[in-house]
Amino acid sequence: MAKVTIMLACAAGMSTSLLVSKMNKAAEAKGVDAHIFAIPASDIDNKMTSDHPDVLLLGPQVRYMEAQVRGRVDVPVAVINMQDYGMMNGEKVLTSALDLLA
Repeated sequence: MAKVTIMLACAAGMSTSLLVSKMNKAAEAKGVDAHIFAIPASDIDNKMTSDHPDVLLLGPQVRYMEAQVRGRVDVPVAVINMQDYGMMNGEKVLTSALDLLA
């Protein structure tokens, strides 16, 4: 599998940064070459242009934006499972992102 770029967007990009580090550890353990980063939801359009992610995951706190974002981007979009987000389960969130690309 080629390098995969996963963008996480949440209200401010802060709480999601811990999830990013856990997802990076999970990717390393699985041998997945991944660039995973978190941004505030307000930066989605800019980062789509500059970073060209393969998949966009929305934090549960911005799930209301899902339909609007889907209409603006040309990559798979999903809302992170609230339980996986709350438990900071990087492995499950990584798997769900990779499943969107399968």
